[in-house]
Amino acid sequence: MSKNQADYIKLPVKGSLGLTYILTLLITVLMTAASIIGLAYREIIYPSAELLEGLMPNDVINLVVGVPILLISIWLARSGKLIGLLLWPGALVYTFYNYLAYVFVLPLNLIYLLGLILVTLCAYTLFTLIACIDASAVQEKLAGKVRERLAGGIIAVFGIIFAGRVIVLVSGALFNQTPIDSIDLAVMVSDFMIAPAMVIGGVLLWQHKPLGFAAGLGLLFQASMLFIGLIAFMLIQPSLTNTPFNLTDTLVVAVMGMVCFVPFVFFVRGVTSSSK
Repeated sequence: MSKNQADYIKLPVKGSLGLTYILTLLITVLMTAASIIGLAYREIIYPSAELLEGLMPNDVINLVVGVPILLISIWLARSGKLIGLLLWPGALVYTFYNYLAYVFVLPLNLIYLLGLILVTLCAYTLFTLIACIDASAVQEKLAGKVRERLAGGIIAVFGIIFAGRVIVLVSGALFNQTPIDSIDLAVMVSDFMIAPAMVIGGVLLWQHKPLGFAAGLGLLFQASMLFIGLIAFMLIQPSLTNTPFNLTDTLVVAVMGMVCFVPFVFFVRGVTSSSK
């Protein structure tokens, strides 16, 4: 038996993850290329000040956050670590979220096309990965060890907040007949797209359902990385653009992030202890 086959046996999966590994590596390559191109040809890729300020700093975040979390997740999973398998979907959702905004706001150019490819690849890879995970086996390993109700409740609440914020802002703009900034609208679309998954995943984890255990850590991971990425974005944006630093907004995001970080840490501890 080869080492790779032995690693598969260690993981609660149904079938081979070979194609999923390959697709994830392809996603990291494309994301790296898109980010480097965006930074190197910023004036061409982002033709307006709004796009430059809103997306160019995010290319840096994708390089220092998005690419590493994908690589770390698949490396851990490839090593037969349960935590890598459960973090992996979250890294894919994080990438999907980021590039969905690019697709909805950029003009037709190379980064738009790469973004469209990345969104499609992330969605397909995510579904194939979730289909491979043996959710009942994950539940058996983690039940009672990951503070399911705390984690599930927070995931679901964040999903409701994301969706509710979008509905309130869009309704207010329609009622007052005021336009929404294109970058803000793109972020709203991304928020609204992932909100149902967070609500459903959180409720399933709260109810101790197998799929909730399989998806819970990934949902907490992607939310935590979104907060970390947003904080990093706020910190580096002033040095890359003419946007002033907003300390209040940064502190608010940090506090909100802590609400997500705490159950994430508890979940990670539960997963690692179950693997010993």
